[in-house]
Amino acid sequence: MTRSTAVTVNGALRPLAGFPVHTSLLDFLRGQGLTGAKEGCAEGECGACAVLVARPDGARSGWVALNACLVPAAAYDGQEVVTAEGIGGPERLHPVQREMAERGGSQCGYCTPGFVCSMAAEYYRPRRATAGSTDGVHSSTPFDVEALSGNLCRCTGYRPIRDAALALGAPDPADPLSSRLAAPAPAPAATLVSAPDGLFTRPTDLDEALTILADDPGATVVAGSTDWGVEVNLRGRRASSLVVVDRLDELREFELTDEAVTLGAALTLSELERLLAGRVPLLDEVWPQFASRLIRNGATLGGNLGTASPIGDTPPALLALEATLLLVSGRGEREVPLADFFTGYRRTLRERDELIRAARIPLPLSSVVCFHKVAKRRADDISSVAVALALDVGDGVVRRARIGLGGVAATPLRALATEGTLEGRPWTAETVLTAAEVLAAEGTPIDDVRASAAYRAAMLRNALLRLAVERGGLEVRPPTAGRSGGAT
Repeated sequence: MTRSTAVTVNGALRPLAGFPVHTSLLDFLRGQGLTGAKEGCAEGECGACAVLVARPDGARSGWVALNACLVPAAAYDGQEVVTAEGIGGPERLHPVQREMAERGGSQCGYCTPGFVCSMAAEYYRPRRATAGSTDGVHSSTPFDVEALSGNLCRCTGYRPIRDAALALGAPDPADPLSSRLAAPAPAPAATLVSAPDGLFTRPTDLDEALTILADDPGATVVAGSTDWGVEVNLRGRRASSLVVVDRLDELREFELTDEAVTLGAALTLSELERLLAGRVPLLDEVWPQFASRLIRNGATLGGNLGTASPIGDTPPALLALEATLLLVSGRGEREVPLADFFTGYRRTLRERDELIRAARIPLPLSSVVCFHKVAKRRADDISSVAVALALDVGDGVVRRARIGLGGVAATPLRALATEGTLEGRPWTAETVLTAAEVLAAEGTPIDDVRASAAYRAAMLRNALLRLAVERGGLEVRPPTAGRSGGAT
């Protein structure tokens, strides 16, 4: 049973019918002979599979770069996808391709198509400033080389690739990929595909999604697929029924009031970063440390919370922000504190027939905040420890302290003992040193391949010391180095 299953690829309609439900967009494209996109890691870390997808940007469209290896092809029913082949070819090089060639940005070429797609997404980004731009759209910020994060180069080196990116001027308004952005992006198609390996459904609205979840105990909810795609690729996971909810309007709310900020669960992290525009400074510190731009373009807030990973990056920050979650089912809606949401390793309060509709952050926000993520790599890595701190200090006294932790227990958690040690006490070096020792003992840190328990304890301690020195205006002399890593 199939309805409306075709995707527009490089301007041509390509039927999706007849493919297994768990076929990735990458495998589908390569099966169509579009072999520019490659599989390098199959988990969204190398970017060799990057493609462009048309997404809404106000009344216009935007080209967004995504990892094709992670997402189900069926999720792009009715959508528009552009591969490196569609950007340009030997007879008609695109400016991005030309700059990459002229500046030595490619050697083996394996990763080059992915770089080209990520670079093209930034090239066409609305409001990007370029020399001589007169179209009134590309006019506020320069080329952001961070748009290439998540694209791994194995042999060329990044300097010539960076040179190619920074050499780009303004898009030609007559360029087909540029002129396409004046029209809205296609609306998500209601999709139902039944194949031997399972059932794929993109509901038309929230009510239909909730009905499916109530009627089908085996349904697996998928949003950006940045977590589920890894399970499918590397662990061979399959689901009898996939319900894709990332484009449901009811899950994409964004609201600012005097009392709270409401963030729809299906908004991607890149969308949230753009919509918040610095209004929640603690989250501004999370975004650059959350995987890569390619992942943030697809990963949703609800997905990061719903997987209940103890090393997820948004839970510690939202815990420090005292966020609540809005859970919705056919029975109605309920609001639960995020601090109560996680009940065990990869387990939550969410019932089988519920969806996370939104996260709500109460206002006003704390004035002294920071987010520390400790990992083996400086970027695009799983955290060993994540610490989010949000303090209010007035008249030399800690009025309120909220601290969220990740990587030190089976669930993300609040550092309640440390909060209690800080609140109501003078904001002094002595208070900070005392609280830092309490923080070092929070959770149940373990020895594993990412870090030892002693190292995790030291990082917890140092997070508060760094906050006091860098954000809190204190001069704190840490304990002697060697006492469980007491040095900053």
